[in-house]
Amino acid sequence: MYKRQLVLSSLILAALARADTGPEIPPEEFERLHREIRPRAGEAPWAEIRWLYDLHKARRQAAAEGKPLCVWRMAGDPTGFC
Repeated sequence: MYKRQLVLSSLILAALARADTGPEIPPEEFERLHREIRPRAGEAPWAEIRWLYDLHKARRQAAAEGKPLCVWRMAGDPTGFC
């Protein structure tokens, strides 16, 4: 199993190394594009949550406030199952 993962990872890295990244974006254009793609206020409510990254601290806080704890432990939609 490990050998298969290693081979697959190597193939993916090799493909990425050969991928054409396209022309460079000038700094001023990058700033403009960055402003355009950032979520606007209210557009991504999950991004406005003050997430805690220390599980033990989060557990203590949730217990003290009598609130449930949502643990997001995998990539994906943070508004999924809690």
